[in-house]
Amino acid sequence: MKKYLLLLLSIFSLTNIKAQELQVLQLSAEQVEALFLKQNLQLIAEHLNIDIADAAIVQAKLWDNPEISVGQINLWSTDRQREGEKEAIPPLFGSFARNTQFSIELSQLIQTAGKRGKLVKQEKISKEIAIQEFEEVFRGLKVELRKSINEIVYLQAYQKVLAQQEESLGQLTIAYQKQVAQGNIAKSELLRLQSALLELENEANDTQIDINEQQKGLKTLLNVPPSVVIKIIDNTKKVQDPTNLSLAELLAMASEYRPDVKASRLQTQYHEKSLAYEKAQRIPDLTVNANYDRYGGVWKDFIGFGVSFDIPFFNRNQGNIKAARINRDQSIHLAELQQNQAQHEVAEAFGNYALAYRFYKRVSENSLLSELDGMLTIYTKNLLNKNISMLEYIDFMDSYKTNKETLLSARKKVDTQFEELQYTVGSEIK
Repeated sequence: MKKYLLLLLSIFSLTNIKAQELQVLQLSAEQVEALFLKQNLQLIAEHLNIDIADAAIVQAKLWDNPEISVGQINLWSTDRQREGEKEAIPPLFGSFARNTQFSIELSQLIQTAGKRGKLVKQEKISKEIAIQEFEEVFRGLKVELRKSINEIVYLQAYQKVLAQQEESLGQLTIAYQKQVAQGNIAKSELLRLQSALLELENEANDTQIDINEQQKGLKTLLNVPPSVVIKIIDNTKKVQDPTNLSLAELLAMASEYRPDVKASRLQTQYHEKSLAYEKAQRIPDLTVNANYDRYGGVWKDFIGFGVSFDIPFFNRNQGNIKAARINRDQSIHLAELQQNQAQHEVAEAFGNYALAYRFYKRVSENSLLSELDGMLTIYTKNLLNKNISMLEYIDFMDSYKTNKETLLSARKKVDTQFEELQYTVGSEIK
């Protein structure tokens, strides 16, 4: 697998590929998913939000910077003011700014009540939420990718059905053209075959247009060049029997694994931490300071220390505490709502999958449908040998195409419904 992906990536990096040239790559569903995990741009961008949350945690741990201020600088002292000032004791800073009045103050904010630790805990919950949001994006993109794969597999298979019919009708048309030239067959019968062939070619073109549309979405998810055409190898997987699945277990899995459910619970934890942080804000922070003053008062060199803090008389952070408590209570209700929605989605998806499975099983076990390809050859030979009429042959061709399409559609639907069930559960169902 690694060797294959390296080869694939090297192909994409070639710059000498002309825009009009197409490269066909045959990939299994597993290989497509491996490439998706490595190259999807939305996943790469979303994962950076986790790194941003890590940076927020680092920032929350940092102390506030100390503050230094210089003031009361007197630049206009005169010679007369300085006369006779021969000091017995030199100033604290020696000859630096001698006989000049100035002051210096250094202060540092000290947070109390564990505010920094509470903020760090709050940011750690934010990181967990970012992880779940990434998982939610990944969950949505993955189900989109798998549905696109199922659709392409279905269209490729239906394209083969149309190609088989085109081949049979083409052989008949050539044979009838010879018979018409010899005057053995009426032109109306040849016209009927040509009309049926044109209808098939038109439907084949419409099918290719649908494939092109699916290719566009798939290549966008895989971040591959437009010049690449991806053919999905249909490795038919065993279909899960819904009778072997327990709805109660699926509901429990959704509660445990779904990213949106987990994120809603984390939101409640986040608001709990926010409430604790806002309550801590009631306790005022301390600012300690040290200052030096030259010629600013009675003392020539004055060194002092001090501390300052707010008096929580009017503002005790009542409003923010109330808002944080309301946000906490609101998040509890929203988490319960998200849980209920997830449970109902699982129940709906499980019921839809059971219906799709029963229909697919009934269709796939029909022995007549498995014999259609052989019957197509037999009917073509019988028409050439004039054992059946043109009307009987055309009716069979319509029936052949309809039944083939029903079988392929039933398989696509059961696979798609199973992916939808896994999406609602939030985990792979083994």
